[in-house]
Amino acid sequence: MSTKQPVLQTLKGFRDILPIEAMQRQWIKNRMIQVCESWGYEPLETPTLEPLALFAGQIGEDEKLFFKFKDRGDREVALRYDQTVPTCRVVGQYFNQLVFPFRRYQIQSAFRAEKPQKGRYREFTQFDIDIFGVASPLADAEVIAVTLSIYRQIGFKKVTALINNRDLMKTIPYKVIATIDKLKKIGSEGVIQELVGKGIDINSARSYLDFVKKIRPDKTVKTIFNYLEASGFSRDWYRFEPTLARSFSYSQGPIWEIVIPEYGSSVGGGERYDALVEKISGKQITGTGIGIGFDRTVEAALACGLIPDFQTISKVLVTVFSSELWNKSISVSNILRRNNIAIELYPDPTVKLDKQLKYANRRQIPFVIIIGPEEITKDTVTLKNMRTGEQKTLTLNGMVKELKS
Repeated sequence: MSTKQPVLQTLKGFRDILPIEAMQRQWIKNRMIQVCESWGYEPLETPTLEPLALFAGQIGEDEKLFFKFKDRGDREVALRYDQTVPTCRVVGQYFNQLVFPFRRYQIQSAFRAEKPQKGRYREFTQFDIDIFGVASPLADAEVIAVTLSIYRQIGFKKVTALINNRDLMKTIPYKVIATIDKLKKIGSEGVIQELVGKGIDINSARSYLDFVKKIRPDKTVKTIFNYLEASGFSRDWYRFEPTLARSFSYSQGPIWEIVIPEYGSSVGGGERYDALVEKISGKQITGTGIGIGFDRTVEAALACGLIPDFQTISKVLVTVFSSELWNKSISVSNILRRNNIAIELYPDPTVKLDKQLKYANRRQIPFVIIIGPEEITKDTVTLKNMRTGEQKTLTLNGMVKELKS
């Protein structure tokens, strides 16, 4: 067996999430879940690994990004590329157990073998919101409204939903749509050159692009706008975007992206995908929803100063004066926990008090409780504010009241 020291680094495009960042992400996640559940959406989880056949032929040009391999049973499998396709499987597999309209949110990792860049990883967290069983564009409008409500709840002052309808592009081949979707990244000439590279003559390429730029809102888009207005969103929260195309081959009907101008990037996109649901589930069920880039949302919230300054979960460190007083420190810790105060009990009674206080400072724990022989005699504790250095001698009830205040 080799004893070679392993390389202490993650694979390219993958990362560790240390405690402070994990707390920031949890703060965002909790707000997203709170909004979804206030609209009646329920949580769903699907496996990390699926049969490759589930995803093959569903995504479009980006199938080259699949993480795929053969398992020990010689079966072709793939890591979860997105959450929409597996959910369509769930809808078909558990059709008789689900109640339609079926609303679900899902927050799990997805995997894509693409070039890592700012806010984009090979393993990333996706937050999806979907409705199944409603053909009306009011369902699309609801998903958009839920999404905007999420970003408003997080604290963003300006978020814009760019909205279009893929039905307005029915006469345009998919390979053209997939390229036009890159317009903001590569510009008009870049789109023309890529289309020519795909075998489309330059005049047709220019004609396709010109046609898309001249698209105007139809009844479906106006229905969505009316819903958003009735839901309390002013027009600066949404607008029609004729060149928005969405590159997924299964996109149809209303399509949209969520952009945070202050962050300078899209953080999510959605579409209707009725045909995909039927193709995968074998059921004629409509579906619409959005995939929100959770990692980008966290980065945007940090950039805009919206996430609290997390230092540590613990509000109090209960010290141990000596091994003989260990049980008293445990007792005081239990009292604080029963009162929903986040505390740490220093885990080694042999460590000197001075070192325990230094530990509290390094962890930036704001309060320390000291229970020495004098405190034991008087049935009190000493509460020290680590930021100001102030100390108070308190009864146990006084300790709880002080910390809760």
